[in-house]
Amino acid sequence: MGRLAALGIALLLAARPEADTWAQWRGPNRDGLSPDTGLLKQWPAGGPPLAWKATGVGEGYASVSLWGDRVFTTGDVGDSSFLIALNAADGKQVWQTKIGLIEKPYDWQGVRSTPATDGTLIYALGAHGDLLCAEMATGKERWRKNLPRDFGGRVGGWKYAESPLLDGDHLVVTPGGKQGAVLALKKESGEPVWQSKEFTDGAQYPSLLPVEIGGIRQYVVFTMQSVAGIAAKDGKLLWRADRKGGTAICTTPVYRDGIVLVSSGYGVGCNAFKITSEGGAFKAEEIYAGTQMRNHHGGLIAFGDHVYGLEDGGQMKCLEIKTGKEVWADRSVGKGSIAYADGHFVVRSEGGKGAVALVEATSSGYKEKGRFTQPDRSKKPSWPHPVIFGGKLYIRDQDVLFCYDVKAK
Repeated sequence: MGRLAALGIALLLAARPEADTWAQWRGPNRDGLSPDTGLLKQWPAGGPPLAWKATGVGEGYASVSLWGDRVFTTGDVGDSSFLIALNAADGKQVWQTKIGLIEKPYDWQGVRSTPATDGTLIYALGAHGDLLCAEMATGKERWRKNLPRDFGGRVGGWKYAESPLLDGDHLVVTPGGKQGAVLALKKESGEPVWQSKEFTDGAQYPSLLPVEIGGIRQYVVFTMQSVAGIAAKDGKLLWRADRKGGTAICTTPVYRDGIVLVSSGYGVGCNAFKITSEGGAFKAEEIYAGTQMRNHHGGLIAFGDHVYGLEDGGQMKCLEIKTGKEVWADRSVGKGSIAYADGHFVVRSEGGKGAVALVEATSSGYKEKGRFTQPDRSKKPSWPHPVIFGGKLYIRDQDVLFCYDVKAK
């Protein structure tokens, strides 16, 4: 990674609020960029040392969030879904709180939503739309809602998979449906603040992306029919672009320098939109579209002038974010998920033996710095995204959570 790129990412991370936390899905800005530094630049043979292994986190595909000495995730245990707190030092369970009953067996059973916390309260969403607020320290329930029952929610057949967004005093989610696709609640009480009545697409599976464009705080929402910007203040529809998906939409959008990039699998590919504002009026203009990045749900990361991801064809790719031009491609670990920290990506295969690799974050070519095979692989896809925070790497596979020490010695 060049000096200018390294300086740029350091300044970006330093300018963020709560840049020293990993309190929700994909971190402080939901972009997958960890603020960690001082990490291993090369993994030893066999991978970094294992700090601890936890079992009993249930069935599911959720990743983890962290605050202080706690690690949080969600999982199905028996006939119910649970929000689970672990001790960050050793992985031992501290408490678990029921999110809701599992209504019936469903495809890819298990919670997919990563919890969000402000250090006092914590929030989790179950696959059937049960939205729970609990006290972070004890797990005691504070309030709960149900997105279909309370807000007219409508979602695809694989049920709810987004991770709730904490933004200031509000908790923001995507129930989908005619009452409004996006919903803001008071985080303390669960009382509705607004619901986006102008935007009524059914929900899909991506999580909301908070951005500021033209001085206006807004949430980028990605559905089967649209990409849109919803005003954080009042739920007003600021802009919308047609963008038809196929079968399912799963990947959280990325944003860089006025460009919103979305990608989905099932052969559809990627689309980039330039979002501009003049006199308070927003405009979305498509600047490119193609199949060079077909990302099912492993995520994309915008870093510098490029975007990186593991696409459905089984390659890791680097694209120019402004043009969509493919810069390089490599087989890497195959189709899977991606995370960033300290000048490197951690990429994780969704299939096979669960390969995990360290890759230098550079547009000059694919440079792998070590890999290992995840132990105790389940028979299900390893879809949970890796998390790198506090000198640790977290890898979830169904009922098992691994914590690796990746701090440089």
